Amino acid sequence: MTTELECFSKSQPVLFPTSLNTSNFSPTTSSTMTTTSLPRSFLLWVACFILVGASGQNLPPRTTISSGNYHEAIQRLQSFQASLTTRHDSIASPPSSFSPSYAPSPSLSPSPSPLPFQGVNNPRVYRVTSYGADPTGNSDSTEAILAAIADAIKGRSEGHLMHGIRNLGGAQIHLEGGNYMINRPLQLPVTGVGNLMIHGGTLRASNDFPTEGYLIDLSASSDENNGGNGKSTSSPSSYIYEFITLKDLLLDSNFRGGGISVINSLRTSIDNCYITHFTTNGILVQSGHETYIRNSFLGQHITAGGDKNERNFSGTGISLKGNDNVVTDVVIFSAAVGIMVTGQANTFSGVHCYNKATGFGGTGIYLKLPGLTQTTIVHSYMDYTNIVAEDPVQLHISGTFFLGDANIVLKSMKGVANGVSIVDNMFSGLDNGVEIVHLDQSNSPFNQIDQVIVERNIVRRMKLKATAAKKSIQGNGTSWNVDFNNILLFPDHIKNVHYSLSSTGSTFPNHALRNVSENRVVIETNEAVSALVYVVVDQSGES
Repeated sequence: MTTELECFSKSQPVLFPTSLNTSNFSPTTSSTMTTTSLPRSFLLWVACFILVGASGQNLPPRTTISSGNYHEAIQRLQSFQASLTTRHDSIASPPSSFSPSYAPSPSLSPSPSPLPFQGVNNPRVYRVTSYGADPTGNSDSTEAILAAIADAIKGRSEGHLMHGIRNLGGAQIHLEGGNYMINRPLQLPVTGVGNLMIHGGTLRASNDFPTEGYLIDLSASSDENNGGNGKSTSSPSSYIYEFITLKDLLLDSNFRGGGISVINSLRTSIDNCYITHFTTNGILVQSGHETYIRNSFLGQHITAGGDKNERNFSGTGISLKGNDNVVTDVVIFSAAVGIMVTGQANTFSGVHCYNKATGFGGTGIYLKLPGLTQTTIVHSYMDYTNIVAEDPVQLHISGTFFLGDANIVLKSMKGVANGVSIVDNMFSGLDNGVEIVHLDQSNSPFNQIDQVIVERNIVRRMKLKATAAKKSIQGNGTSWNVDFNNILLFPDHIKNVHYSLSSTGSTFPNHALRNVSENRVVIETNEAVSALVYVVVDQSGES
């Protein structure tokens, strides 16, 4: 039996025998075969290697091929042929008019990868070093990175997302693990685009970076805001960008401005980012809709707690000035305010704030939404930092751990507290008598209270406060006075009372609830008896 291998070139395969079975030939025939077939096979082998060498590629490592793995070898060779005929550099070339200040050496230039299958196009990945960006951070890379962004946006479109927002098909600005210095914010040159990713490296502000700028600025450029210069296109949608992803980035603001600004954008994703040395905001989200911030770390100063300069921390980790955003699995390790919220319907989960201790003037999460909060905070960790909510309306906090006298402050602006649920949390303090939920009534007392529930919280070395409480009192007489002021949250605000009276005597005394005021309950009987009175009160009220 004779098996054959294919030697591939860019034309047609050439077949040659790999073995000779002489049992089917006579000596004469065999001799003829020896003198004619073997030189021919040798020439075919030489031709095969010449064709492969001409393509500029190296063959895969040589292996011994038996009939059992013959088809596997053929498949590998076919894949190799496909890479020769379809291979091309997926890295976009810089525009001819662009003269980078930094030209990467051949050793730094990315090497193209072969395509796994013939006829499949590579994704549009724009590698910034191909545009002259300096991955060492020694020279400025602003123009090079902006050129890569411009090319990505000018690329092919895959239709539309929201009306008026072109789908860029998942184009990527790849930072290739480099450390790049920039002297001004990275902005997209036009609005009305989406499905774009910037990822995989470090951006650092130069010493002359604008102090009010952001390293990555997803907002309309000043040219567009001022009418443009003919090169920008505005989106007819109410949003300027959609589905922009910022991932696997370290952003160093160099104490000059902020990290990321997202303005009037839709479905932006900020994932696995480390943002530091900001003076304004680590992340600013303004207007827009559905920005997701997750798996990220933010801090003005790089520390792990107990910093001797903690009293001097400033800036804000995350500022949310829009609606329907989500922050999950995020650590804020240094800033005056961890998260400032001035937009409704935002959700926080898995947030760890130890940005600046409340005892030093810091705040973990500040809900500056008087009258309509609509915020959920769950399964988070407030580490020596508190939560402050102004005139809370529709606020839910549960499953959160408060350490080191960290607590919740309800701050009255116009005396409103409505639809507040603070349940199933853990508080661990320092025996300083700090209330787990504190009322700040320095502006005005709370006088519009409805559906406020503070219950089922676990407290250690702090002062328990709740909107529901129960007590029992044993006595002999005609009057039982039960005081709930040390537990109840709101002063003089008992809405519901349930009580029972158990007498040990042989008589059946009449009894009644005589008075409910100043968070005290008075039960009286018509005759002196020895009795146990059990009382349950509730401040939550009815809608």
